[in-house]
Amino acid sequence: MSSQVSALRLFDLIQSHRVTAVIYVAARLGLAELLRDGPQTLGKLAKATGADERALGRLLTALSTIGICSRSGEDRYALTEVGSCLDSAAEQSFKGWAIFEGEMISKAWSGMLESVMTGKTAAELQGLANTFELMGRTPEIVDKFNAAMTELTRLVTPDVLRAYDFSGIRHLMDVGGGSGELLGAIAQQNRKLRGTVFDLPRCAEAASKHLRQTGVGDRAEFAAGDFFEAVPAIADAIILKSIIHDWDDARSVAILQNCRKALPDSGKLLLVERLMPETPTTADEDREQALSDLNMLRGPGGLERTKAQYRELLDRSGFDLVTTYSAGRFNLIEARPR
Repeated sequence: MSSQVSALRLFDLIQSHRVTAVIYVAARLGLAELLRDGPQTLGKLAKATGADERALGRLLTALSTIGICSRSGEDRYALTEVGSCLDSAAEQSFKGWAIFEGEMISKAWSGMLESVMTGKTAAELQGLANTFELMGRTPEIVDKFNAAMTELTRLVTPDVLRAYDFSGIRHLMDVGGGSGELLGAIAQQNRKLRGTVFDLPRCAEAASKHLRQTGVGDRAEFAAGDFFEAVPAIADAIILKSIIHDWDDARSVAILQNCRKALPDSGKLLLVERLMPETPTTADEDREQALSDLNMLRGPGGLERTKAQYRELLDRSGFDLVTTYSAGRFNLIEARPR
């Protein structure tokens, strides 16, 4: 590879934040919803969004170059299949994630240098315990975070269902289960399974509503609590999705030890997490894990761990790692009480 090609490659990487910004603006303007039923003229789109027509045209040109929309005729724009995922009504929407990334993550990452120099999160640098305490001060931010997490869970859930057989579990508790997206899907597929979503009281309304809407409200319920204090001993299996990666080793062990106390000796612990490769390469999936790891550094203070690191963490918490299952971009780790 010549020095010029290498320089151009670096140039493209440096500018990649602009793609996020363009998609964020499209999400905020609701362009996917406006194009849902077919192509629209620039004039109609400008009128519907209240945007400057000429500036909106330039935005749409940029969106067409990254595959979000396409030009249809001289002055009309249509939504692509990829762009349709910015529609809030899409089966797999990422509109909430685009807003979360554009308004929260990108701003937080502007201080990454300070976190790398100090090893502290954005919240710790402001004298707070963690990001969730900082976020909890603004209900609007909590809502945007929850919407983004729900969308990510919805993306991962089909892979989790394909990767693992839940049929042998009588009562499954989703610790830190938020709005009940994952548990609801598991209960739908396993008609004999009872379920509990365990999370902070603020999640109760959304979780209970979701479980009713998915038709499992007669078998699944919400229980309020704090997994740092205690986990109710009501289930023969516990699942945690994207929980342990939020926390450092000490806090992770505290959560896992509470799960161990709650499980019978014959119980199961299931972790749905990213697995960091022992030796990362330039592969897309390795880059995704490494960037997520930095997001944990800047955000809640956790980290993405290797399989060996999870094994050590589980061992400290009273579990033996049994096996791991590939679940798309994530992995499902099965552990048993020791």
